Amino acid sequence: MNPQAKLIFTSSLLLGTTITISSNHWIMAWTGLEINTLAILPLISKSHHPRAIEAATKYFLVQAAASTLILFSSMTNAWQTGQWDIAQLTCPTSCLILTAAIAMKLGLVPFHFWFPEVLQGTSLITGLLLSTAMKFPPITLLYMTSQSLNPTLLTTMAILSAALGGWMGLNQTQTRKILAFSSISHLGWMAIIIIYSPKLALLNFYLYALMTATVFLTLNSINTLKLSTLMTTWTKTPALSATLMLTLLSLAGLPPLTGFLPKWLIIEELTKQEMAPAATIIALLSLLSLFFYLRLAYCATITLPPHTTNHMKQWHINKPTSILVATLATMSITLLPISPMILAIV
Repeated sequence: MNPQAKLIFTSSLLLGTTITISSNHWIMAWTGLEINTLAILPLISKSHHPRAIEAATKYFLVQAAASTLILFSSMTNAWQTGQWDIAQLTCPTSCLILTAAIAMKLGLVPFHFWFPEVLQGTSLITGLLLSTAMKFPPITLLYMTSQSLNPTLLTTMAILSAALGGWMGLNQTQTRKILAFSSISHLGWMAIIIIYSPKLALLNFYLYALMTATVFLTLNSINTLKLSTLMTTWTKTPALSATLMLTLLSLAGLPPLTGFLPKWLIIEELTKQEMAPAATIIALLSLLSLFFYLRLAYCATITLPPHTTNHMKQWHINKPTSILVATLATMSITLLPISPMILAIV
């Protein structure tokens, strides 16, 4: 892609995100979301491969439908209350429509079908943008309207997301699809807590984005799209493979690592809100995700398989991301001991 075009699309992404997260008016928030959608479409379809064009078409249709629902929700609310302010969402019908619209934007169950397919059709870097940066504006809209949303609906969607995200990722062999289902599962954790502690949901999103960025950039550095390719990377880059293993275990939420912090705090908060059954269910469902993270970690750290692989071994390593990967990986693994400081900041 032309560098000037890439610069324009990237700056449009930043502009769209900034407009949405800083607006108080529904029309401005909608405008920011539309700028984001239009800016990411060329980045998805830049390879001109049929899969990429298909992914861009699916993404456009889903996001257009979600944006229409956001407009419809805000207009219904303005009709009932005379308010266009995002924080003044009080009409119950508008709240339900908005929840459905943002679930479509994020890829929450039952509106999750597009996300793995779109991620599979894009490059790893665009996949990283779709999994992290493109989810930030809808999460902030949920954050701003959290006091008006329906707790039962969000809890149901959250538990279903954690279940399907873990269950459907079990038999995948493509790393991008595994990370898509991982994202759906993590969104379940954010959705279940957004009403009771919005700041905790945002903290969960920041840490999820940090760990996912590490995994995507590491896979991009070692040029890996399939588990079979991942098995041959240990001999090329043992340090990077070991780091990838630890980051994946952190994404799974194992105790000595950063990823344990949001899960621990969310379960604690749910218990305080007398939602111990929901906390137990979502904690047990995270074991499904743990299985495929362990599978990925095993493939990343295994030595060369005994049989010959029928793909070309890629020995080239993309150097520019090394320092960035090292910094992100360190944060993805070691932030748990300073959790009191993180909580004080948040």
